[in-house]
Amino acid sequence: MNGPGIQLTLAPELRLFAPPSRRAERVPTSTDGASSIGHVVESAGVPLTEVGRLLVDGHEVPASYVPRAGESVEVFAVDRPQRITDAPLRFLLDVHLGTLARRLRLLGVDAAYENEDIGDPALATRSAAERRVLLSRDRGLLRRREIFAGAYVYSDNPDEQLRDVLGRFAPALAPWTRCTACNGPLHAADKDSVGDRLEHGTQRSYDVFAQCADCERVYWRGAHHARLERIVTEALAEFGDGPAA
Repeated sequence: MNGPGIQLTLAPELRLFAPPSRRAERVPTSTDGASSIGHVVESAGVPLTEVGRLLVDGHEVPASYVPRAGESVEVFAVDRPQRITDAPLRFLLDVHLGTLARRLRLLGVDAAYENEDIGDPALATRSAAERRVLLSRDRGLLRRREIFAGAYVYSDNPDEQLRDVLGRFAPALAPWTRCTACNGPLHAADKDSVGDRLEHGTQRSYDVFAQCADCERVYWRGAHHARLERIVTEALAEFGDGPAA
């Protein structure tokens, strides 16, 4: 871009997306005189999924606004909790976020996930078709115009990823109600009905079971339950309003 110059200020939490030279306040930025402020912000490295209010000389403008020479543009991060108003809150996670997908499902959050890399176009198409919020650490994927909605996952640590998503979207939590393998709903199952799927030791040691209505996977409070209970308890303590099951 080599046209009208503006002053661009990114919110502190958005500056990680920009190169070091563009992380200060009021960075001189050239435009082409025709591109929208949304395009200018994306050119600075910031996905629009992470952008909230845009102010030009103190006045709020839409992302489609075309900035003029000498204007001062302030870019704010998206408000938290972020409300999704056009569809029920449901997520779609890219191939690199499998652990996060399982933890969201553990908490009863609808989180679709593909075990194989189906490619950015297919993910964006599914996000639009199913009206799911696409979660990714890939800024290029989040810039695809066809996605329904998206959010950048800021950490590569699963604990921090979970806190980030729960804090940003405040989904309703219903632990132990969703299959962590396929995202289907769980229902209570008696031992006799699932006995042919259990090892003898499991049949002898446990009496309470749940089964997925979609993939028919069977769940019980086995060796990993204490670790899963910790995840549930910590999430409910910070983001929920009820005791862990």
